[in-house]
Order: sequence, then structure tokens, then C-alpha cells
Amino acid sequence: MKDFATAFFFARLPVAVSLLGHGLVRLPKLRAFSDWMVTTMEKSVIPESLLIPFGYLLPFAEAAIGILLLIRYRIRLTIYAALALMSILVLGSCSIENWPAIESQLLHSFYLFGLLWFHERFSPVEKK
Repeated sequence: MKDFATAFFFARLPVAVSLLGHGLVRLPKLRAFSDWMVTTMEKSVIPESLLIPFGYLLPFAEAAIGILLLIRYRIRLTIYAALALMSILVLGSCSIENWPAIESQLLHSFYLFGLLWFHERFSPVEKK
């Protein structure tokens, strides 16, 4: 690929901005977001003792992963972290049968997988 760095930046940009945006809008209202998550997950088998800390951690994780994707820091590990986060979110959504949320989470996951594939397939090999 002639200009891999530019193409890969623009391929990462939408999902990075999505994750960063999810995190940033929730950071100023952490407590309200965590309370909303606990209320939303009432019918879930996931205990509240896990939901509360996760509700506080999730916005930071989303924002951090979004930033790391933007700056291309340890890109494979960052994509793996994003895929792990999406898997946790899918599990939570399944536990309350929130099928529309799962569609969005799976779309993010497939996009992230595509980024990983694109990176592995087209990234120039660094010569030593």
C-alpha cells in the first residue's frame, strides 16, 4: 500500500472518535452514568457489586482506548483491549436482552477486527 499511515489513520478515526466520544460525554457525569447503568441492569444476573465499579471505569476505558487508537500507540494491544471491552459490553447487553445495543457493539467489534486485519495485512515491515 502506497501510503499506509494515512489510510490507516483514516480507517481508525471513526471507531477511535466513537470510543473517545462515549467516554468523554460520560466523564463529567460519572455518578449519574454509574447509577443509570445499575438501574438499566436491574434484571441482569450480574451483581450490583460489579456493576457499580464498572460504571465508573467504563468511561475512562472508552476514552483511553479512543485516544490510544488515535495516536496509534501499541496498536495491536489497543485493538485487543477494545475487542475485550466490546465483548464485556455484549455480555452485559445479552444479560438484559438489549438486542439493539448488541448490534452496535458487534458493529464496533467487526470494525475493530477489520482494523486489525488491515494493519496485519498492509503494515510495512520495519527493517532492522
